Amino acid sequence: MKRTFFVSPEEKGGRIDVTISRTFPELSRSHVQKLLKSEAVLVNGQPVKANYKTLEGDCVELNVPEPAELEIQAESMDLDILYEDRDVILINKPKGMVVHPAPGHYSGTLVNGLMYHCRDELSAINGVHRPGIVHRIDKDTTGVLIVCKNDTAHSSIARQLKDHTINRRYQAVVHGVIKEEEGTVDAPIGRNPGDRKKMCVNEKNGRRAVTHYRVLERFGQFTYIECRLETGRTHQIRVHMASIHHPVLGDSVYGPERCPFKLQGQTLHAGVLGFVHPRTGEYMECRSPLPQYFQDLLTKLRNM
Repeated sequence: MKRTFFVSPEEKGGRIDVTISRTFPELSRSHVQKLLKSEAVLVNGQPVKANYKTLEGDCVELNVPEPAELEIQAESMDLDILYEDRDVILINKPKGMVVHPAPGHYSGTLVNGLMYHCRDELSAINGVHRPGIVHRIDKDTTGVLIVCKNDTAHSSIARQLKDHTINRRYQAVVHGVIKEEEGTVDAPIGRNPGDRKKMCVNEKNGRRAVTHYRVLERFGQFTYIECRLETGRTHQIRVHMASIHHPVLGDSVYGPERCPFKLQGQTLHAGVLGFVHPRTGEYMECRSPLPQYFQDLLTKLRNM
C-alpha cells in the first residue's frame, strides 16, 4: 500500500520516523523504523535513515506491505476474558500459556485462541505471528494482558507503553525478608553476554529499566510484594529482584534451581492494568484475581 505526503512547515526539522508516525498514527514508530531499514520509505525519491531531519516540502513516500497471510491455526479454547469491546480485549492469562507462536510453540498459544475468538479482528502491526499483541507476559506469569483489535488501538496502547503511562502492577513472592517497606530498582537491562537466552543488569548495553516495589507481607524466609513497572523490559521484575538478592520464588532461571514448594515457574502475577482507552480517551483499569496456586502458597507461608 503506497502512501505519500509532504512535510509541512510545522513538521520540518523533526526525525523522519517521528514525523511519519505522527502523520499516520496507525503505524507505530517501531513499525516505521522497520520500513526505513528495508528502504520502503523514500524522501524525494531516495531512501533515508530513521534519524533523517525533515525539510519543509520533503516528499515522503511509504510502501507499506499488506499483512502476510497467517499460517498460524485458529484454535478453540476457553479464554478467561476480563473485558472486551470493539477496540481491545483484556485476557486473564493462565500459568503455562505462551502468548504468541515461536519455535517450539506454534499451537496452544494465546494468539491461537484469539484468532478463533476474534476471527479477523486483530491488529496487524506486529506481524503475522503476533496479531493483536502489543505487550506480553512470560509463559509462567499469570494475569491481565491487553490485546488490540485494530491498528489504531494498537498504536495508542503502544504509545502509552512507550511513554510509561500504563499502570501495571504485579504481585510476587520473593526469597528473603525485605527490610524496607518500599524501594525502587533503577538499573538497565540487556542481554546476558554469557547466555543470550537470559537477561541481566547490563550497564554497558542495557536499556533503562525501573521497578518500584512495596512490601505487602513478610514471612520467615520470604516476602510478599507488589511491583509497579515504570518501564517494561523483558523479564524486568525477575531480573531486578534477583539483582538485589531477592529473586522471585520458583524462578529457576534467575533464582535458586531448587524450590522448597511444588511450583510451576515463578510466583509472579499481573494483577492490575490501567490505561487510557484508545477510543473514549477515558482511563480504565482491569484487575485479575490471584490464581488459586498463589492463594494456596500464601496460606502455606502464613501457617509455617
